[in-house]
Amino acid sequence: MSIVVYCENIEGNLKKATLEALTYAHKMGSELGLPTYAVTTGEPLTDVLKQYGVSKYVEVSPNVPADTSLLAGSISFGFEKLNGQYLILPYNSTGKSIAGQLAVKCDAGIVSSVNALPESLEPLRVSQSLFAGKASAVVQVNTAKVVLALQSNAIQPEEKPVDEISGELVILDSLSQVELVKQEMLSEGIPLPEAELVVSGGRGFKGPENWHILEDLAKELGAATACSRPVSDADWRPHHEHVGQTGIAISPNLYIAIGISGAIQHLGGVNNSKTIVVINNDPEAPFFKAADYGVIGDLFEVVPKLTAAVQAFKSKA
Repeated sequence: MSIVVYCENIEGNLKKATLEALTYAHKMGSELGLPTYAVTTGEPLTDVLKQYGVSKYVEVSPNVPADTSLLAGSISFGFEKLNGQYLILPYNSTGKSIAGQLAVKCDAGIVSSVNALPESLEPLRVSQSLFAGKASAVVQVNTAKVVLALQSNAIQPEEKPVDEISGELVILDSLSQVELVKQEMLSEGIPLPEAELVVSGGRGFKGPENWHILEDLAKELGAATACSRPVSDADWRPHHEHVGQTGIAISPNLYIAIGISGAIQHLGGVNNSKTIVVINNDPEAPFFKAADYGVIGDLFEVVPKLTAAVQAFKSKA
């Protein structure tokens, strides 16, 4: 038996979420005495896999990213070929699309939005986030095979190099009826699902001409930038920066919300943040109830002072 990780090759890279899944796998494997294997679609990037403890892999082809049924079938084939007992994958946009299908195809139990290492392994008991991060539950899984979909930033990537890695390419018959017409990839900045620090703004900025105030702070912190839905709807910022229940769900170590009232739809996408800081001039803003730290004040005064303080701190480091 083995622990198998789905490693998604995105433009020649394994993203941080995949490295987290590999780390999760080898930590589980060290307790269970099971090896860490991988299923890849696309070039396997063996040098990276070796650094993160993978000793064997199966590369499955063809790969049609838009056809989730085909993708799930390919991964489940590799899982069976590697004699997998646990299948671990990131709970990103791809993972959310295929996790349930994988559980059915692998005849496995499933836990989605996993947010920590298992509390016990025999039986398997693992924590997951529920209700848009407002609650968590410990789930016991009694099936022989298990799919675990890992929430971003649930664990820090750690290398565990192995001396050798072996693998094979398996070409499956493609019955896909899906044609990928166009795909656009973001090439600048830190992808929001992977960001550990996020600075986000709302309508309190009064217009796109003031957004540089937020960007200056984000630059000093090395943070990704985000926004609330009204800001993206008004075309102040691109829609790929919209975080919330109807946008991108994130779970950074630090989320700084500036000029955002904190509607329930927004909170639903950021509740998994480990620390939330709110800056708002309205002391009755709902966001303060969810905040770990709050600053009541005019963002046009507070944020530049905060940026200057970060600059001063960095200059002394």
